Amino acid sequence: MANILSESLPEQTFQYQSSLPPLPVPSLQSSLSKYLDSVQPFASEKEFEATVDIVRKFQEGLGKELHQKLLHRAKTKKNWLEEWWLDTAYLEVRIPSQLNVNFGGPAPYLEHCWPPAEGVYLQRASISIWHTLQYWNLMRTEKLAPQKVGKTALDMDQFRMLFCTCKVPGVKKDTIFNYFKTEREGPCPSHLVAMCRGRIFTFDALCDGQILTPPEILRQLSYVKERCEGEPEGHGLSALTTEERTRWAKAREHLISIDPHNKTILETIQSSLFVIALDETKPYSTPENYTNVTREAVKGNATIRWGDKSYNSIVFSDGTFGSTCDHAPYDAMVLVSMCWYLDQQIKASEGKWKGSDTVRPMAVPEELVFTVDDKVLIDISHAKQQYLESAADLQVVCYAFTAFGKAVIKQKKLHPDTFVQLAMQWAYYRMHKRPGSCYETAMTRKFYHGRTDTMRPCTREAVSWCQTMMDPTCDVNARRKAMLLAFSRHNELMDEAQEGKGFDRHLLGLYLIAKEEGRPTPELFMDPLYSRSGGGGNFVLSSSLVGYTTVLGAVAPMVHQGYGFFYRIRDDRIVISISAWKSCHETDAQSLFNIFCSSLHEMLHLATTSQL
Repeated sequence: MANILSESLPEQTFQYQSSLPPLPVPSLQSSLSKYLDSVQPFASEKEFEATVDIVRKFQEGLGKELHQKLLHRAKTKKNWLEEWWLDTAYLEVRIPSQLNVNFGGPAPYLEHCWPPAEGVYLQRASISIWHTLQYWNLMRTEKLAPQKVGKTALDMDQFRMLFCTCKVPGVKKDTIFNYFKTEREGPCPSHLVAMCRGRIFTFDALCDGQILTPPEILRQLSYVKERCEGEPEGHGLSALTTEERTRWAKAREHLISIDPHNKTILETIQSSLFVIALDETKPYSTPENYTNVTREAVKGNATIRWGDKSYNSIVFSDGTFGSTCDHAPYDAMVLVSMCWYLDQQIKASEGKWKGSDTVRPMAVPEELVFTVDDKVLIDISHAKQQYLESAADLQVVCYAFTAFGKAVIKQKKLHPDTFVQLAMQWAYYRMHKRPGSCYETAMTRKFYHGRTDTMRPCTREAVSWCQTMMDPTCDVNARRKAMLLAFSRHNELMDEAQEGKGFDRHLLGLYLIAKEEGRPTPELFMDPLYSRSGGGGNFVLSSSLVGYTTVLGAVAPMVHQGYGFFYRIRDDRIVISISAWKSCHETDAQSLFNIFCSSLHEMLHLATTSQL
């Protein structure tokens, strides 16, 4: 009886956390052998021989010793990588987060009930915020279903970081502050922060313990808008969050030293559920061309968003939406899950509120006014200037490829994600006449506190296939055969990476043990082929499948001469966002998109002719 009962109870959000397996450490031999495979496309014969020699020495000597120490660490920690990854990939990084690390993206509501329109943005915002608060409540009450792949539960820990979370800058290293609690754990902050015209307001999302209704949220947002329209602009202090991290940390310390009340305001922003940005731009977009709204989300007005906040919901005055998020506390899949929920809810209710229009009496939003001096104003001005320069240099395009999508690709018995990845490689190869080192996100959430590993799609098989496509002497059969080999190699490596058998994080672990022990950097990491093949965060193509939903994001390239390449795959279309730096004259996001589309057509043709 007890067993039947437990099976009929709904699953709780975090119920599988304690039973997830620890993150494994792959064998040294398998990681080094995969590493050698991955550098080969970028090496001459002579260079490759030298690297093989370096790897052999490492495997027999220092590497063996470091690997043993890593195994020891893995015995004492359920996730040996977790702290290291957070520090190395995010918290110790000193370059500005907002353009280089954060991710942002467009909301998909314009595809159904909320196309761009005048005079409706606050009404729509109040409905979107209400649904977001319902999602927060699902997590508070642990009623959000835990995610699974088949029957395997995935780690849900990152979901705790979506609300009431903020990164705080430090002189040498940043810190993540997370104030979220489930109902069982205790009270959780319930206030929101709204930003408009360089000013900051806060109001509670609850009244008498109940979530505000859309008409009540609308009243609060209208108050903020009216105040801002009738009075001078604010200082736009949030621009400081776009700064180089150490500089922002020092500016923040100075801000707190002027007046202790400034610290209280900072804590109010840090602990808030999320930030609502009321943005007066009208980035007109369509289901086929999301460029304007994506561009604004990723590199828009810095004075009305808090770059370190885990979630900024941006409301544009033409009634379209976007978001920008700090990447340190969680990976994009968390935000995608919530945005997909919002999209389904808004679509199901036709974007309307069908409940009561009664507005309960409640306090109006409170403005958060910092005490500033000349130094703070100079700091803000400097931050705005460097942000505008960097933002102007970032090229972002986002379009839908509508000729075909997942349905047609699956009909050819090919994996849709691998199809897009190979088309991307082929497009880069055609444009730059050489293979591009490439990163694709592999999710490791099958393991306790797992986040991601690197899958390197620029395999020898992928490069051989690109070469056959460029070679006029190769016929359709040779090209098709090479393409299928590239498919199967990619699928195999992706499956292994998701099972914790990737090699990039493993090598990082070995590197960090040497560093922590004050040893000189092992030769393997000094080898030019290490960075040329993408190691140490030097991937020319930084790519990720955002999923098979309506939600997409965009990120800046990892390196100056690189691209950010994010995409989502639907039954009838593939929507792609591509970024590049304009100051690099070799790269161009628009050209890569155009060549990518023609590559998709050529691949489908190859998959089709062979079936005749």
